[in-house]
Amino acid sequence: MGSLSLPRRVSILGSTGSVGTSTLDLFEQAGAELEVVALTAGRNLDLLVAQALKWRPQIAVIEDSSRLGELCERLTGTGIEVAAGASAVVEAARREAQWVMSSIVGFAGLAPTLAAVETGAIIALANKESLVCAGPGLLRKAKLAGGVIIPVDSEHSAIFQVFDPHAADHVTRLILTASGGPFRTWTRDQMAVATPQQAVAHPNWDMGVKISIDSATMMNKALETIEAAYLFGMPPERLDVLVHPQSIIHSLVEYADGSTLAQLGTPDMRTPIACALAWPERMSWPAPRLDLAALGQLTFEQPDFSRFPALKLAKDALTAGGTAPAVMNAANEAAVAAFLDRRIGFLDIADTVEETLNRLSGEGFNVEAKGDALEAAMHTDALARRTAAEVISGLGRSI
Repeated sequence: MGSLSLPRRVSILGSTGSVGTSTLDLFEQAGAELEVVALTAGRNLDLLVAQALKWRPQIAVIEDSSRLGELCERLTGTGIEVAAGASAVVEAARREAQWVMSSIVGFAGLAPTLAAVETGAIIALANKESLVCAGPGLLRKAKLAGGVIIPVDSEHSAIFQVFDPHAADHVTRLILTASGGPFRTWTRDQMAVATPQQAVAHPNWDMGVKISIDSATMMNKALETIEAAYLFGMPPERLDVLVHPQSIIHSLVEYADGSTLAQLGTPDMRTPIACALAWPERMSWPAPRLDLAALGQLTFEQPDFSRFPALKLAKDALTAGGTAPAVMNAANEAAVAAFLDRRIGFLDIADTVEETLNRLSGEGFNVEAKGDALEAAMHTDALARRTAAEVISGLGRSI
């Protein structure tokens, strides 16, 4: 690694997911000498055990409490601490690490991320829902703790790499690119009968099930729009989405003088992870190299808001402000789960989110629980999920 100064003590929250496994693979390929403090997983006990035996963390945590006995048995004699349950994941996040990968999918990642932020560590953030649900509070806690949040989503990493904070007043637009997902060329009639298996078949990226569904609805880009607004202090009217099927240009930053800066790279999550791990330096690893001549051409399209209404919902939520983004996220998680259970159709996902936002708009999106950012977000999340469940029940259809 030469003279490169990498963090030595690291934790991975969500180590068995696609980002978590990519992170560990990067460590191995780069030959980084790291001490792993904590590895946490949701339900994939077999992979967690394999990772723990290889990386020898201080502690291995499985969120599924029913698997604690098996985890104990399989790691007996290793000297690795074991624990289970959501609260144990949060406690693991509080352990002293210099760098924490936050890659637990969905709202479930918020409490561990907040716990890690309070330690003052560098947070490599792959859990976009944390910012969507509690962005201002999360960023405020990081600043107070003396820590740093570095985005790992490829789009926000791209912006992070070319965004000059000293010239922020001269940024006219942030443009997030989107592959368009598996249904980019499908009609609404075709999407109406799409199956979960078709929706998770992403053309470019190897991702988890929930994120793959979000890509198919373009809700992932909606959530990323909100994330970008918070991370870079941009109002909704200065945020755009551009469909780029090859997933080579990951985002663009447009400046007042007409310059547009872009970050390019092969669609591989290890690249933004490497950026976050070595920041503010750069690290060498056997990264896949970009061959533009072999690609031949890069193409771009305007997104179709009629087929992918989630993009407009994000702008509406940002404009409404307050808890609207958290409501949108909770309703989407509930709707995706219902779609995977075949209780609603594919197009019903965005309809459920829109109707939930409409029903709760009378609250002014200012429903706040007394206490901190986590309590407020949990209150909003629970309310939105109850409302979304009512909407889903009223749809009364299956596929």
